[in-house]
Amino acid sequence: MNYLSFNVKRCRLLGGNDNIISKSSGIAYYMHRDQRVQDNWAFVYSQDLAVKHNLPLYVLAGFNVKHPENPEGTRRAIDFTIGGLKEVEKECTELGIQFHMFKDHHVPMFERILKFIKETSVRCIVADFSPLHPHRNQMNELAKRLDSSSCLLQVDAHNIVPVWEASKKDEPRATEMRNQIMPQFDEYFTEFPRIKNHPTKVLDPLPAVNWEEIRNSVTVDETVQSCEWAKPGTSHGMQHLKRFLTEGLHIYNEKRNIPTVDAISNLSPWFHSGQVSAQRAVIEVKKFEEQYPKSVYKFVDEAVVWSEMSDNFCFYNDNYDKLSGAPQWAQDTLNEHRSDKREYVYTKEQFEKAQTHDNLWNAAQIQLRDEGKMHGFMRMYWAKKILEWSENPDEAIAIALYLNDHYSLDGADSNGFAGVMWSIAGVHDPPKWGERPVYGKIRYMSYNGCKGKFDIFEYIKKYQSGDAASAPQGGLHKYYKGADPKQKGQGSGRVQGSWGGGKQ
Repeated sequence: MNYLSFNVKRCRLLGGNDNIISKSSGIAYYMHRDQRVQDNWAFVYSQDLAVKHNLPLYVLAGFNVKHPENPEGTRRAIDFTIGGLKEVEKECTELGIQFHMFKDHHVPMFERILKFIKETSVRCIVADFSPLHPHRNQMNELAKRLDSSSCLLQVDAHNIVPVWEASKKDEPRATEMRNQIMPQFDEYFTEFPRIKNHPTKVLDPLPAVNWEEIRNSVTVDETVQSCEWAKPGTSHGMQHLKRFLTEGLHIYNEKRNIPTVDAISNLSPWFHSGQVSAQRAVIEVKKFEEQYPKSVYKFVDEAVVWSEMSDNFCFYNDNYDKLSGAPQWAQDTLNEHRSDKREYVYTKEQFEKAQTHDNLWNAAQIQLRDEGKMHGFMRMYWAKKILEWSENPDEAIAIALYLNDHYSLDGADSNGFAGVMWSIAGVHDPPKWGERPVYGKIRYMSYNGCKGKFDIFEYIKKYQSGDAASAPQGGLHKYYKGADPKQKGQGSGRVQGSWGGGKQ
């Protein structure tokens, strides 16, 4: 098996002693963020180690901590994960690789992995990478408990350029990130080796996973149901990629920011879950470079620079989900305007039910609620209006993250955190915007500005609901009762695209 294309800089030792690998009874890949067999550098590395040492290969998976306000998760998110992992189990079985689904969902993941090590004597664990606190905390706890008889290795299988190689610090803007990442792009942008039939089998294989039992064992919010358009699993994600290549790529550069035109890939649910590799998508898109050079360039910029900048932000900024994680100029300007009077103030529940005075904002929230995804252009408008209509910026960030993580198939993701913080708290933006109430110097967007970009009434007509249409308009009307956002203080807006990575 030839794994010469695996770059060892994708891997780092988190804990224990990697000299003990030959003494382990197997290699176990803990699959968290990258739920696929092929096109997966963590899987490639795990099989490489197992073949080199003539060891069986295990894949471990399990449910993890969700958004703090939604520890039970949603039916939408859980079923998407289960659907992807069912494909993984099937392919692992066909390749002679043991798949193990952890139960005991309320037990911390590091404890479940430690128990597996004790019961199997599999002392080498390979984990994929996430920059978010829940996963990093579990890996840190596991690493602290491993002695010299075990080891924990981590592979960044999500980014083309590993996050710890792309940059050594939180990059302030896309220009700086682009200058850091693109000179390294060719080094890491290689074709994936195939995962093949594994030569060394597990002596006592576990029975097949009872997926219906797993599904019923997790308490979730059943009101947030699965979305018909987005079927889980790598096979469905690859179908969407092929459709985009034939139907959307040729107009991507010109029309990706028009919510009423189907010009984007809509791959973010599969990217988020790791069921499709962003690197695979870029490989396929770049095959059209001569035909559609501008669209290919822009897609690569979104999928590599902007998306990997989101991982960079969450990896190097411990406060990626709160105002204290914003640049100092943004904290200062938002705090200076913290007490500004708001024309409208809504509760989290009113936002959630799309009960604002703004029919465009309501339509965006309904799209998120019903389809599990909002068009990337609308996400920025949606988040900025939450800032404008919340009691303070801290509450706005919390509400936007709650809604995004609870309803979106690509929620609880670095792109979501960076997108909310960009829209509300000026992350990755320069301090060059004109000052206005509530926003301070944060970039502004308006209803009338959106009207100048696309046919908002076509979009509104598509996303209407009885609840939103019949709701009392104007929220609490805390200050300027009866104010019309289309008439008062809206301006022309300064829109330069939707938040990075999320528009995919």
